[in-house]
Amino acid sequence: MSVQAHRLFHLLADPTRLRLTLLLASQGRLCVCELQHAIDEPQPKISRHLAAMRDAGLVAGERHGQWVHYRIHPDLPDWARAVIERTLAGVGEQPPFADDRRTLADMPNRPGAACTA
Repeated sequence: MSVQAHRLFHLLADPTRLRLTLLLASQGRLCVCELQHAIDEPQPKISRHLAAMRDAGLVAGERHGQWVHYRIHPDLPDWARAVIERTLAGVGEQPPFADDRRTLADMPNRPGAACTA
């Protein structure tokens, strides 16, 4: 997989896409409803950002029934994965990134296993 550096950095420069990326990097795999809840943005906005991230090869989506789960693309080049991991290590405990993880952890009726049914 070939990810262009300027495209990756352009994606990560957007605050919403950066938050989504770091959530996915820290959690592994999340459905749209979990991402929506965690960063408190409407579903159309989340979906639009995820589409741009998917088109660039940053994330991969997998449909499970009515849900689509997203994760960092498994074929992301090592240099790009390192950028994301270092960013998470450097700012992951700062707001809004730590807040996003706490909000996700406190999500009532979190779909969990129901998303994969």
